[in-house]
Amino acid sequence: MSTDTPSLLLVDDDRAFRNIYGNLLRDEGFRVIEADDRSSAREAFVDTPTDVVLLDLMLPPDGSVQAGLDMLSEFLELRPQAKIVVVSGAGDRRFMVRAVREGAYDFLTKPVDPDVVLVVVERALAKRRLERQVDNLRTSLEQSAPGQSMIGQSPSFLRALEIAERVAPTDLPVLITGENGTGKELMARTVHDRSKRKNAPFVAINCGALPENLLESTLFGHKKGAFTGAINDRPGLFVEADGGTLFLDEVGDMPPHLQVKLLRTLETGDILPVGADGTVQVDVRIISATNRDLLKLQREGQFREDLYWRIKGAEIALPPLRERSGDIPLLATHFLNQSASIGADATPRRLTDEAIAALKSHRWPGNLRELRHEMQRATVMSTTAVLEPSDFAFTDGTGQPTQVAADATLKEKVEALERREISRTLQRFDGNRTQSADALGLSRQGLLNKMERYGLT
Repeated sequence: MSTDTPSLLLVDDDRAFRNIYGNLLRDEGFRVIEADDRSSAREAFVDTPTDVVLLDLMLPPDGSVQAGLDMLSEFLELRPQAKIVVVSGAGDRRFMVRAVREGAYDFLTKPVDPDVVLVVVERALAKRRLERQVDNLRTSLEQSAPGQSMIGQSPSFLRALEIAERVAPTDLPVLITGENGTGKELMARTVHDRSKRKNAPFVAINCGALPENLLESTLFGHKKGAFTGAINDRPGLFVEADGGTLFLDEVGDMPPHLQVKLLRTLETGDILPVGADGTVQVDVRIISATNRDLLKLQREGQFREDLYWRIKGAEIALPPLRERSGDIPLLATHFLNQSASIGADATPRRLTDEAIAALKSHRWPGNLRELRHEMQRATVMSTTAVLEPSDFAFTDGTGQPTQVAADATLKEKVEALERREISRTLQRFDGNRTQSADALGLSRQGLLNKMERYGLT
């Protein structure tokens, strides 16, 4: 059997169930390992790494649901990346909720539709494969660029990494889109480091940072005497990046006449230095990035449609940090560890639960760049190794945000105000929840529900 054959552990004491679904999964190309009690299941799980587990909760010798949940936790402790689908004849919703809270990938109640089993298993397998690709990509990046890494597990971020993994080995032009501070240049380096050009130069330029005439000579080079101040020949960044990758950051800011010149270079591989009589042939992969809406710029006549389709061989959309709040604890800890060397005592800081809640509630208009700078500032300014909400510059000293982002929706603005009012009321009554609830016109349980929603303790 091929080593690429996905494996699955089927754990159930019902022989008929194992026969039916075991054969069904084998027909679909799975290698199926079977177990009928907790002991044999534990042995099979340890001895034979599997991609997916179908686990019956009520197993011999006692058929206890709690014992089944304990086995679920044990499996995930041994192999956190395993995708465990819990199957139970008990239709009690409490078991489903508990299993998911323990880390189950999904929950199926007997009798199970065979088509549903196949869909859930295929989905779990696809997620596991994607995680492997992301792990491989991250390992490669960390080896090629020590101290830098793409970190996150949110679906939109993993999708961006998956696209990077797929397009990196090709010469397809790549367009990276996203707000300022989302990590567009790091993603461009990721694609380059995973490409066949990884040992050749990676050259970056911000197209909006230079005047028009200087941008042209910087990109395409110039001949001596081509203009005032051109006292020597200059090869330009296309020549410098020959054989490698040229990263055009903020390509939407490129002037119209340079867009024409860039388009010709992308189509022919020739560049024309300023003041030169002939062209120079180059072999360069282009990765572009922008924080602007290029389609809107097209409609306004500011960006060429033909150039847009030429640079957009594949698009990688990087999500803003506010859309991947689940990644914030990982990212903040990573930046804190990086910042330890700049602190007075070189001790890595750690975050309290309240600090994490404050970080997750912030809008992060500056995205990853803002978070990194905030962790650096907190490392320098804090006097202890433990960071509280009051250590952050975006709070008012009590851990509450000083303002709501200008682009926040009405719902977000109302929620921010409500969160702030609840926090201040709790402080006024020294944390007494009954008195605070009365002052706010809420039931005690209503206050507790809102505190949980807003991450308040």
